[in-house]
Amino acid sequence: MIDKEVIVIGAGLAGSEAAWQIANAGIAVKLVEMRPLSLTPAHHSGEFGELVCSNSFGALSPDRASGLLQEELRRFNSLIIKTADKFSVPAGGALAVDRSKFSKSLTDVLSSHPLIEIRRLEQLDIPQKEKITIIATGPLTSDALATKIKNFTGIDSCHFFDAASPIIYGDSIDHKIVFKASRYDKGDPAYFNCPMNQNEYVKFRNELIEAQQASLKDFEKESANFFEACLPIEEIARRGLETMRYGPLKSIGLWNPDWGDLFDRENRLKRRPHAIVQLRKEDLEGKLLNMVGFQTNLKWSEQKRIFRMIPGLEKAEFVRFGVMHRNTFLESPKLLLPTLQFLKRDSLLAAGQITGTEGYAAAAAGGLLAGINASLLAMNKSPVTFPMESMLGSLMNFISNKNIIMSIHKKNKFQPMPPSFGLLPELKEKIKDKKIRYKAYQERSLDSLQGFKKLLDSFFEKDQLLVQVN
Repeated sequence: MIDKEVIVIGAGLAGSEAAWQIANAGIAVKLVEMRPLSLTPAHHSGEFGELVCSNSFGALSPDRASGLLQEELRRFNSLIIKTADKFSVPAGGALAVDRSKFSKSLTDVLSSHPLIEIRRLEQLDIPQKEKITIIATGPLTSDALATKIKNFTGIDSCHFFDAASPIIYGDSIDHKIVFKASRYDKGDPAYFNCPMNQNEYVKFRNELIEAQQASLKDFEKESANFFEACLPIEEIARRGLETMRYGPLKSIGLWNPDWGDLFDRENRLKRRPHAIVQLRKEDLEGKLLNMVGFQTNLKWSEQKRIFRMIPGLEKAEFVRFGVMHRNTFLESPKLLLPTLQFLKRDSLLAAGQITGTEGYAAAAAGGLLAGINASLLAMNKSPVTFPMESMLGSLMNFISNKNIIMSIHKKNKFQPMPPSFGLLPELKEKIKDKKIRYKAYQERSLDSLQGFKKLLDSFFEKDQLLVQVN
């Protein structure tokens, strides 16, 4: 055991992952979490790693950007991904989890680790520079701490508005109308599908556009910008008559066998729905269903009225209505090294969505890197960066001062970034076929990590790995 302690502020995905990596390196961790003493506008419990917007970690296949990042994390003993795998629910080609079991397991594992001390309190200040500290408070950082971070960096934080989808009881949907299927029959029939004809779709869209929205505070109205990857459904509807049909209500590739022969062109054209609303399981049993892509800022009474217009949901009972919240993130390219250390203080690190990464796997990735580097600092060793050929390495480079373009901008133009093959260095040979090209990115990434992992393992003694994920 190393005779040093690391402080991790925030027990979301990034903070939980960081604490796990540090403790398993044989270093004591103080994990500070303000919930449930102080709740955020989006959280409902004090469990660690509570998922707010969705239960999906994104595409599972490693030849997809999010899937590649997940696979990289598995190879480095990620607590978050291993727990997600353990409590996964059917979601076609995506990794989705039972939220309740996922968060409870994280809380139990971290609370029982002999080197992790849990402190339930609101962190009001940044610890002194003598303390190795990771800020992993996420996009809903408390006002008090956000002010301290602003004073420390000298730079105003950026923000966008994010929204969460409603959740309904599975036994309240009409199974005579709703059918189970995955798009193009890929994987198990994991989604519940609500078909709409053209008249139903147009009427539904009109109601969405005219519906009453929840009020924003005055200071929020002045800068109400949305993150493009998570737009409220009513905002999507306003962008055009067909916009929803080519987004979350896309019907292509979904067919109910009760409609007859899919390969009969005349029948297919006659029976094919104009649009489809999809529901995804929140739990393995399907007692709770998430409305896919239905992030919203509508008033709750309006959500109940309008979403019950969807065929098959006429009697839907809502467990949770959709909500919108203000997400804060750092202008990281001006503040962070690719090691996730602050330029102004090498003993202070940041991780997760507060750094400007988007998505659950990306949050875990930041926590993993910050946890590894905090451990190395505690051991008086130099921090590391992941190979640029890896999704993790390229993503951390994008949010750091290595992103030269963003780091020199005077105005706040930095926006959150999810995993993307566009971040990776070009292949030596150009490959036109997208599937083959993505496969090549995958193989190169995983190859680059083999040597890196051997080097990293040499920094840590194996007998320090005290706890394994079952």
